[in-house]
Amino acid sequence: MTQKRHVYLETYGCQMNVADSEVVLRVMHDAGYDRTDDMVKADVIFVNTCAVRENAEERIYGRLGTFRNRKKTKPGVVVGVLGCMAERLRKDLMESESHVDLVVGPDEYRRLPQLVENAFSGEKGIAVRLSRVENYDDIVPLRTDGISAWVSVMRGCDKFCTFCVVPFTRGRERSRSLAGVVKEVEQLVQRGFKEVTLLGQNVNSYRDGDNDFADLLAGVARVDSSLRVRFTTSHPQDMSDKLIETISAHSNICNYIHLPVQSGSDRILQLMNRTYDANHYLRLVARIKDRIPGVSLSTDIISGFPTETDDDHRMTLDLLRQVEYDGAFTFKYSPRENTKAWHMGDDVPDEVKTDRLNEIIELQREVSLRKNRELVGTTVEVLVEDDSKKSPDDFCGRTDTNKMVVFPKNGSGVGEYVRVNIQNANSATLFGNEISHN
Repeated sequence: MTQKRHVYLETYGCQMNVADSEVVLRVMHDAGYDRTDDMVKADVIFVNTCAVRENAEERIYGRLGTFRNRKKTKPGVVVGVLGCMAERLRKDLMESESHVDLVVGPDEYRRLPQLVENAFSGEKGIAVRLSRVENYDDIVPLRTDGISAWVSVMRGCDKFCTFCVVPFTRGRERSRSLAGVVKEVEQLVQRGFKEVTLLGQNVNSYRDGDNDFADLLAGVARVDSSLRVRFTTSHPQDMSDKLIETISAHSNICNYIHLPVQSGSDRILQLMNRTYDANHYLRLVARIKDRIPGVSLSTDIISGFPTETDDDHRMTLDLLRQVEYDGAFTFKYSPRENTKAWHMGDDVPDEVKTDRLNEIIELQREVSLRKNRELVGTTVEVLVEDDSKKSPDDFCGRTDTNKMVVFPKNGSGVGEYVRVNIQNANSATLFGNEISHN
């Protein structure tokens, strides 16, 4: 009897990469490979990469050094670089990282078993062709049982923001079928999953015939009224009133929207090719808050985009104060080759980027703290996700508005909905006591 081969996979970057890794594991599983979390046992080592920011690539190069050492100990092991970085840096990876056997882009994962077999015979492989049609709609991702699942509903992006490599590394937009997504969610519910997050680079662009993203979201929400439904990411230009009404109409669609603004300066937004201005964004936020009371909003902010001035930075701070986000993901601008912004130069000094970023972070921390403290004394419903990282005596879970809650264990269990009375709060977490569970 032939001994089964094992595949070890590390994932970096966004939730799209997490979902892609589950597709890779299914493809390899169906070809006879078992997953292992122990690199020492692995016959195949994959790293699924991110190319959005420079520090992500630097981390991955560091991991490739570890894989190189593993290959010295076990020369027959196959090392493959997958994902966005593979597509972007294929030539560099194959030439400078001689221990890398495979470089495979996001649209070529069906070819992995054959490429791996060829690599065992000493043949290196590059497969980075971008597709106009590949969406892996027929592949059921290989997931371990759990509470929450990421469900990819579309791939690629047509927006071409000037700072972003995604259209070049993931290709153009194409959507899965509504029926295929709903079927996958039905299977997840049958397995006991309590929450799904629908993923797309810009979910608002989803289209399956006459069905748009609001139709898909409603279809998923109808699968099971106790299933929490989330989604990410929305582009402000395409967020329709129909989508806002759909969120409002379904109690199990979470009252949480991630709505990246990137900058509060119209001049910078135009340079970024974001296709909206600050007033458009603020009017959209006002409509969302009007139709979805108690909604929680988060955003992405880039500090130090080319030519950004102190005035541009102040406009971003002003917008943060007006919107009052519950949370923000903040980044220093990182030039990416092949993007239009690359040709604009990188003229904002790093120390200025850092100072501005710290101002943004501090302002957001103050807003988050105030908003969280307003919840002290209220009772919230929490989906129990796991033990608290800081104490085995506590559980942690999230509200439907995506706020993390920590509370002492009191008879409930992971995967249950519990009601928690909030006693205290900091800028990132709510703390309370369970008063009942369903």
